[in-house]
Parts: sequence; structure tokens; C-alpha cells
Amino acid sequence: MLLQGKKLLITGVLTDDSIAWHTARVAQEEGAEIVCTGFGRGLRLTERSVQRLPNECDVLELDINDKTHVESVVADLDDRWGKIDGALHAIAFAPEDALGGNFLNTPAESAQTAFTVSAFSYKTLGVALLPLMQKAGGGSLVAMDFDNTQAWPAYDWMGVAKSALQSVTRYLARDLGPYNVRVNAVSAGPLSTVAAKSIPGFTKFDSVWSERSPLKWDTSDPDPVARMVCVLLSDWATMTSGEIIHVDGGFHAVAAGVDDH
Repeated sequence: MLLQGKKLLITGVLTDDSIAWHTARVAQEEGAEIVCTGFGRGLRLTERSVQRLPNECDVLELDINDKTHVESVVADLDDRWGKIDGALHAIAFAPEDALGGNFLNTPAESAQTAFTVSAFSYKTLGVALLPLMQKAGGGSLVAMDFDNTQAWPAYDWMGVAKSALQSVTRYLARDLGPYNVRVNAVSAGPLSTVAAKSIPGFTKFDSVWSERSPLKWDTSDPDPVARMVCVLLSDWATMTSGEIIHVDGGFHAVAAGVDDH
């Protein structure tokens, strides 16, 4: 029971194939009490998805760019628990014209949207939850990342936003550390989630992973990623902060395909 007694906020839950949903599932299996968030037209999907968790939980609406939404979520958590031990940031979005090989023609407004929603929002969430984590004596924040040390086909300004997310992770770790708040990110290999399928050319990620990943990577299985998120949310990682943890079958560590032995 790695998370026994922990109170956690899980954002970005959409369908039951999402990393956030599987994180919520593993967290409950490990003893945590959770609240999930959804947003806009996807809110009803979130509400249906949580019914398939081991224990159905409440769903709060959270548009991370809407100050009133953020304040409402914090007030609810304060009334509900009086504190919070950790949160998963699984929030990302880029307009259609910021993806799909349109990098050179993407307008500044679309690039700004990708940055604000996908990277700056981690700071927004961390600052909003800080008073509740202080009441808990500290806490842990984890963001979902995708390796962006290389330029990927079609990923374009979302790749730039993910690079920014990694930097935000380091600066948040610096500034929240004195409050005993750890800040990390998990860089996951490609998974066949609804969000991933919306990226043009996603199948290219799948094929290159099958060629280069030292460990056999299964795009249909978010469980290994969810488990690492839960480790970082737990007391087993009390001195880990500012890290980008890769859960990608070892893909990031090799430059060419692995020969059969």
C-alpha cells in the first residue's frame, strides 16, 4: 500500500486508456484517496471513466487557464481534506495548426497556446496547490512529459512546449523545494491514448520504438508509466526532485536499433 492515506488530485482523466486514468487506478489500489478533474466537452467522458475505477471518485471541472476554476478546485479540496499530498499534471493541448508538419507556418498565437496550456499550467497548478501541500507538511507534483531532446515528425510546437515543461519542472523544483514539495516529470514512451491518436503521424512513433527500444514496448499498456508516477507521488521518493524520469523501455538511452541476441 504505497500510497496509504495519501490525498491526491489527478488531472487530465479522459478515457480509461489514458495515463491519468491508470494512475488513478494504481493510486487507489495502493491506498490513496483521489479526486479527478475533467474539462469542457470531455467532462462527461471523465465522469463515465471514473465509474470504472476500483472506487468511483468525485470529478471536478478544471480549465487550468480559468482562475475561477482553479480557485474552485482548491476550495473544494480544502473543504474536503484540508490538505493535499500530491497531484498529477496531465494537461496538454496544441492547436491543429501547431502540429502535423506546419512548424514554419504556425502563428505565434497557436504556439503561445501550446506553451500556456502544456507548460505554464504546471506552475499554475503548483502555486495553487502549495497552501494545501504546506498543510500536509509537503507534497509531490508529477507532470506527464514526452522526450523532446530530438525533433519529432509532426510533433512541432507541442515538442517545444514539452521542452518548456521540462524547464518549468526544474524551476518549480527549485522554488517549491523549501516548502518540502517535490516536482518531477515522467517522460513516457508512445501510448495509444485518445490524446496521442490526435497527433498526426503518431504511428511513426510506434514503429521507431519497436526498432530501438531495448525493452519490448507495448503502446497499449500505460500501467508501467502509471506505476512510476505513483512511486514519485509516494514517500519512497522523498529526495527526488527536478528529475525527468523516462519510462520508455530504454528508448532514450540508445542511438540505434537493438540487435537480437
